[in-house]
Amino acid sequence: MKNVFTQFKNHAMTGVSYMIPTVTVGGILYALALAFSGGANVTNPFLANIEAIGASGMALLVPVLAGYISYSIAGRPGLVPGLVLGYMAANPMGPNKIVTGFLGGLLMGFLAGYFSKWVKTWKVPAFLKPLMPIIVIPLVVVLILGLLYIYIVATPLGAVVSGITAWLKSMSKGSAVLLAVVVGFMISFDMGGPFNKIAYTTGVALIASGDGHLMAMAGVAICIPPIGLGLASLILRTRFTDEERNSGKAAIVMGACGITEGAIPFAASDPLRVIPAIMIGSACGSVIAALGGATNMAPLGGLLVLPVVTGVWLYVLGVIVGVVVVIALMALLKKPIGTGNKVKKTAA
Repeated sequence: MKNVFTQFKNHAMTGVSYMIPTVTVGGILYALALAFSGGANVTNPFLANIEAIGASGMALLVPVLAGYISYSIAGRPGLVPGLVLGYMAANPMGPNKIVTGFLGGLLMGFLAGYFSKWVKTWKVPAFLKPLMPIIVIPLVVVLILGLLYIYIVATPLGAVVSGITAWLKSMSKGSAVLLAVVVGFMISFDMGGPFNKIAYTTGVALIASGDGHLMAMAGVAICIPPIGLGLASLILRTRFTDEERNSGKAAIVMGACGITEGAIPFAASDPLRVIPAIMIGSACGSVIAALGGATNMAPLGGLLVLPVVTGVWLYVLGVIVGVVVVIALMALLKKPIGTGNKVKKTAA
């Protein structure tokens, strides 16, 4: 059972590792366009083109995730089915125009990979073998799983995503502190995974209706895990490996750019200590932004969006406090390397 979980995690991490550059490139270009325009509405034609390029990169997030999860499972024949099914998850499909987003992409990436792997085992005539990886497998998998997604998967999965989104939206009319805690927890719990993306996309949806409060909470929470862990790895040097300290430098930059995934290497090596610490830190930061009434009308988090944030000093204070909390918890929870951070494996 542990083996199966490890395989699933490795396939998911492969998808995430290929997804991160698309988020990075798209997010930075989008944020730069907003920063230089001085507001959420970009009117300068050149900056509008930069914004469009950035948006194009961000639109590849779910297809690339699904494509490379499938590729990790089935090799080259799984790539195209994963990309196509990921695109379907990210865009309105079927008579009800359902979007399942990150959650749908994650599911369809795994289905595409394992189905492609199974089709690879089919016994076919010799003349068909060269065509299997480039035509037969992609065609069969995309057709069957595409129809399965539209007619069976999309409706219930879309209802789950819509239900969570509606719940978060309803909370935005109630206690700001409670909402901030929930958003902080969701953003940091899986660091770019389904919970993170649902909270983020809810913030983006509320921006469209003129409310940037939830996006400010999310924007603060997004950057705290990578910045906090990155700084912790440099300050608390004896508690982190050389590899983690090297990752920490990149994580700080990724956090500033609003990329929570920079925290993943730390969480993967020590989840029981790292994940609770970043959840608490992110929640603290989000609460400060909420209490200060900060708003963020850009569909991004981190520090690049500061030019379009109102209540910017409370937003920045939230980031600082959250980062300090993460560092303090790492100092409390993580012991120096070799003194009990990890359970030693014994021979069976």
